Amino acid sequence: MTTATEISNRIIEAVMAQKLAPGSRLGEQQLAMLFDCSRTIVREALTRLSTRGIVTVSARRGWYVIEPSEDEAREAFEARRVIELGLLHQLKAVDKAAVRQLRSHLQREKAALAGSDVGARSFLLGDFHVCLAECLGNSLLADTLRDFTARTTLIAMLYQSSHDAAQSCADHVRIVEALEAGDIAQAEALMSEHIGSVQSALRLQASTDPLAGLRDALAPVRKTTAAAADTTAQPRQRKPRAVSKSSTQKASDKDAAPADASTYLGALL
Repeated sequence: MTTATEISNRIIEAVMAQKLAPGSRLGEQQLAMLFDCSRTIVREALTRLSTRGIVTVSARRGWYVIEPSEDEAREAFEARRVIELGLLHQLKAVDKAAVRQLRSHLQREKAALAGSDVGARSFLLGDFHVCLAECLGNSLLADTLRDFTARTTLIAMLYQSSHDAAQSCADHVRIVEALEAGDIAQAEALMSEHIGSVQSALRLQASTDPLAGLRDALAPVRKTTAAAADTTAQPRQRKPRAVSKSSTQKASDKDAAPADASTYLGALL
């Protein structure tokens, strides 16, 4: 029988492969049928993922994949920057076995880029950062990075990242080359540049107001023309007293149609 750990791992992998989009619903009964297990085991797996910030639950929608806000997106990248740069900063040297493992991962990345499996490509590009933590001997940070990488994958999908996959692979190659050369400071600088370029490719709006779009749409409609606004904005000036019109002229002015139909409609509204 499938365990809760296996189910949660499969969901994480699907997220990193961009096969589960933000907001995807995860029905307990459907997952129980798919994995041939009880709903209790499924609920345990989803609860674990909830504590890791990958899924959430509501009374109306049930379980579903998170949809990170703009603030949460920024926090996720800041957390990754602290973890990954800190991991490299405290590093003294990289052994040959770790370099071989990283180069093997890079070969799989390049093969995925040349192939047509978009899911495998997305997973391997994200998993590089997890592999790096494992190769540097910190399994605890590797598990943490796996969750943050999954979240940043969701963020990239939600905010339509324009970062090129080939560029990510090239960045990874340069980082490994710096580590192999023993230039830890250069590897740290390259990692900072890489994370920054991935984050800057997101189409985050400048405003963090969640009601900004609705607020603009429902703003009061201006009922005066631009010309009328300009007239009212100018300071009132004393005008010479006009010659009074005859009663015949006044009657003809009232019967005359407005010169601009839109001004007339605006006055009616």
